[in-house]
Amino acid sequence: MRIVSTDTVTAYTWGAGCRAWALADTETLSVKEESMPPGTAERDHRHQRARQFFYILRGEATLEAGEAAHSLHAGEGIEIAPGIPHRICNTSTEELGFLVISAPSTAGDRIEMESRDPQMKQ
Repeated sequence: MRIVSTDTVTAYTWGAGCRAWALADTETLSVKEESMPPGTAERDHRHQRARQFFYILRGEATLEAGEAAHSLHAGEGIEIAPGIPHRICNTSTEELGFLVISAPSTAGDRIEMESRDPQMKQ
């Protein structure tokens, strides 16, 4: 058991200037804190096994899941079941900060799909 923070864990960048910190990373559970600059989006994808929960810490997100788009604000979250195509987008003018919790881990479980909006920076 150990106390973790964004200062003590592995950090990495992805997409167009997005950042992530692996707060917990085991075969059965992944907890990441992520940040996205304005105008960025992740690529559409799905997971065969992992169930995910996105929780907004700061800013506003659009989470596209299946055919629906959900607007999420700080203090709100949404669960994504395995098999559902999804992506998180920051269409606002402020930085987006959120937690993404996955069980089991998404390692080796991500299937890329064709993106919906090529104008967003991915």
